Amino acid sequence: MSYQYVVLGSGRQGTAAAFDLAKFGQASRILMADASREVASRAVERINSLIGHDVAETVQLDVTDTDRLMHVLDGADVVLSAVPYYFNLEITKACIKMGASLCDMGGNTEVVWAQLEFDEAARQAGVSVVPDCGMGPGLINTMGVYVIDLLDTPREVYLYDAGLPKEPTPPWNYLCTFHLNGLTNEYDGEATFIRDGKITMVPTFTEVEMVDFPPLGQLEAFVISGSMSTTADSHLGKLQRYENKVLRYPGHYQTFEAYKRLGLFSEEPVQIDGHEVVPRDFYHQLLDGKITTDEVEDVCVMRAIGIGEKDGRQAKVVVNLLDGFDPKTGFTGMERLTGWHCAIMMEFQAAGKIGPGAHRMEQAVSASDVMEAVCQRGIEFSVNWE
Repeated sequence: MSYQYVVLGSGRQGTAAAFDLAKFGQASRILMADASREVASRAVERINSLIGHDVAETVQLDVTDTDRLMHVLDGADVVLSAVPYYFNLEITKACIKMGASLCDMGGNTEVVWAQLEFDEAARQAGVSVVPDCGMGPGLINTMGVYVIDLLDTPREVYLYDAGLPKEPTPPWNYLCTFHLNGLTNEYDGEATFIRDGKITMVPTFTEVEMVDFPPLGQLEAFVISGSMSTTADSHLGKLQRYENKVLRYPGHYQTFEAYKRLGLFSEEPVQIDGHEVVPRDFYHQLLDGKITTDEVEDVCVMRAIGIGEKDGRQAKVVVNLLDGFDPKTGFTGMERLTGWHCAIMMEFQAAGKIGPGAHRMEQAVSASDVMEAVCQRGIEFSVNWE
């Protein structure tokens, strides 16, 4: 059996996902679509070169051109949206209309909830919709479900994750390997946790703690938004606690917390000498190039801790995953964990392992199946009982 895939957005993560689809997804054809023909063509050349045969093809596409979008989707088995989240709702509608299943990289929980409203329409069309995949909130919450399933009676789950430069450079000690506005969205607002069995909103840049993660040593952990997506609601009534923190090298927290307090994350315009300025735009203009780069050797760390009962006794299970830049393919750890988690879901969708309907990512397929697929790709993780 072979499948046709469409990847909307041929940047870093989309290219990594397409490579995985070509290698593991029984792909007969992968259309790499992008608003820039040059970007799509580079992705196609790279994928075909790595795979050793022509499987990917270039398509120039503005995803807001609905007629053109539907033409590109025609005949696709599964589609990946690797474009900004604000396009995903219309892309969902187009995929359902064209009879193609959809996976996306999410980025906004309100949009995800709106996509899930198309459950019945997707069922009637015989397709599946699985939003918010990738490293986070995708894989990290898959690991959350994994530790829940390892326990007989789970009570608490604590998640930690990060994509970091292999060699930190002061003063920021960080390099952003995805869209800069996505990072600011994570750093702004509130996180949705479960505490004392209830949904609890927790402000970002709070509850900082130090976490030891070999071989990187002591890392700062603090609250960010967006990493929970629908998962807190899914686990409500089953757990007393479910929460996530991001990991950073020491010193990062203090700097960026100050930026937040200063108001630089705000999207509300301010008047400066008669000119209207959006603080976030100004902030990004100054920061771009300081913590962004086209090439980076990174390391990605992920930890899921589950606490509860196992075999009639109190138990704690810790799952650690460590990945990073691969010199053989040139993919960063962030690209691998983000793109490949999406590709794994897409392969399950294509094979019918995920049935028709709009699914919360954490409920779409068993966590053990996803983690097994992660292992098949040479990404190792450890399971330790305490």
